Amino acid sequence: MRLCELTLRDFRNYEQLHLAAEPGVNLIVGDNAQGKTNLLESIVYLGSGKSWRTQKSAELVRFGAAFADLEAKVYSQEREQKLRSVVFSGRRPRQLWRNGVKKKSAGECAGVLNTVLFCPEDLLVLKSGASARRKLADAALCQLRPNYDAALAEYNRLLEQKSRILKERFENPAWLDILPEYNLRICQVGALLISYRARFFESLGKEASVYHGQFSGGAEEFTLHYHTVSTVADPFAPVTKLTEDLQDHMESHARAELETAQCLTGPHKDDFDVQLSGLSVKTYGSQGQTRTAAISLKLAQRELMKRESGEEPVLLLDDVLSELDPGRQDFVLNQIRSGQVFITCCEPERFTKLGQTIQIHKGKII
Repeated sequence: MRLCELTLRDFRNYEQLHLAAEPGVNLIVGDNAQGKTNLLESIVYLGSGKSWRTQKSAELVRFGAAFADLEAKVYSQEREQKLRSVVFSGRRPRQLWRNGVKKKSAGECAGVLNTVLFCPEDLLVLKSGASARRKLADAALCQLRPNYDAALAEYNRLLEQKSRILKERFENPAWLDILPEYNLRICQVGALLISYRARFFESLGKEASVYHGQFSGGAEEFTLHYHTVSTVADPFAPVTKLTEDLQDHMESHARAELETAQCLTGPHKDDFDVQLSGLSVKTYGSQGQTRTAAISLKLAQRELMKRESGEEPVLLLDDVLSELDPGRQDFVLNQIRSGQVFITCCEPERFTKLGQTIQIHKGKII
């Protein structure tokens, strides 16, 4: 799998850009605030229909423009394919095309351009709050399993509507009559999310332990633990059993939810943690251990996606090498001998031998 050509019109700070990418390493260099990260963002958006930087698609449109137009020629699934996304500055919904055919959702374009993004924030994800770790897992799962993407979107929509019912129940008490229907559907969809997540984290932990073992010379044992609501004794249980478990937990929190007007229970509060030789990285991990474990997770994600699709996803390293010491830089660089890679950095002299160098200045290729 590789990105062959990228064309942007009025995307972020790019008025117009056309890039012919190399199948190996593409080194994107330039000073800060020139558009290097924007370039990676466009690749992620074309592949997944999402941006990790904003949930408001209008922010992707260049200031003063009516819409942004993104196009990519991709070699994937043993043939050349085309992806196109048009995002509008107003409330008009975006438009998506795959091979010239208009699609209704990003899920219909899934698998054409799989990406794994690694940015400086990911190095600290194991020390961050639970929401950052859920975001990391959700981004990976949405690419691996389009059905998960649809379930997550429905769950978030139901959760938002339930929150509105709880907050406005004093002004509109009749809304409480439909709350049981929302609770049931939230539990049904939430059970799907837990089922997907449990299997993903099991595979991710096993693969990451291999990378961490190589990195640490076998000195530390890497284990990953998934945490969901307390009534779920077995996250690998059938979805019907998980639904019942979620209902039990929700019923026990029903009064508290009414009193606080908040959704207090469900997989939107899920988390995971990593332990090294039995000690939590979040609580006891050094900076070096935390970064090594985070690198192992990202490389494991790439391996899982390769195993699933039979093609190596495009790896995007957004200024992450500058955050690593020489030993960790070498370890990462040794893992990118195959597949297509885009690396952004401000110090080109350190990595110019890696592959094609692309210099960006004020949204233009020099």
